Amino acid sequence: MNPPGSLRELDVERHLADPGLRQAYVTPMFDLIAPRYDSFTRVFSFGMDRRWKATLVAMAGGAIPRDGTVADVATGTGDLAFALNNARPDLDITATDVSARMLALARGRGEREPAKRVTVSAGDISALPFAAASLDAVTAGYALRNTPDWRASIAELARVIRPGGHLFTLDFYLPPSPAWRATFLGWLSVSGNAVGWWWHREPMAYGYIARSIAHFTTAGDFSATLERSGFTVAATRLRLSGGIALHHAIRR
Repeated sequence: MNPPGSLRELDVERHLADPGLRQAYVTPMFDLIAPRYDSFTRVFSFGMDRRWKATLVAMAGGAIPRDGTVADVATGTGDLAFALNNARPDLDITATDVSARMLALARGRGEREPAKRVTVSAGDISALPFAAASLDAVTAGYALRNTPDWRASIAELARVIRPGGHLFTLDFYLPPSPAWRATFLGWLSVSGNAVGWWWHREPMAYGYIARSIAHFTTAGDFSATLERSGFTVAATRLRLSGGIALHHAIRR
């Protein structure tokens, strides 16, 4: 018998397909995996996640103006926010998330590194707690793919970033090659289900990744959506033949 609140009680495809239901799946999933999230991302990516995030931090650190105001949305355990502040201690960074357990871990990181200028607070990427045109930059690691409506969330990011401000994103995408797409999603599904069962007795805890990518888009279409939403795409860096991409966009 499944425990109360088990992900297996929820229809993942139905929740991913319906923007009104998606958050009801995503938030408890991230609450479940929070304690082992950082370990999972390192192991599951064979260490590449660390390099991808270091690249994103280097891109952001080289572009954000001095004493800038930054939000790291869907911050998870806060690793991007604290890494950016290590690289740029002049920045004021607010790290936001909707998962209470992720926020607790991010706050714990802040207690271990109390000198950092990072504030951790609740915040939904679909309706951010920032005034219009108030941020110099936003960073978002594995964020847009998990929102109820990623296009609407891009519009929300455009609202809070000032003209000339920056958006830096890292995420999984649908590879453009059909053959590689099938292989990529197949591997993520099988391995994610296995690790989810092994660590949490919930296959969809990580099997969700492949399902969420299947409901997402390609890196190229993501760039086009940024352009339509008031951004100019300054740089796109593809990894794993388009299965991973980093974007740097500037608010027009």
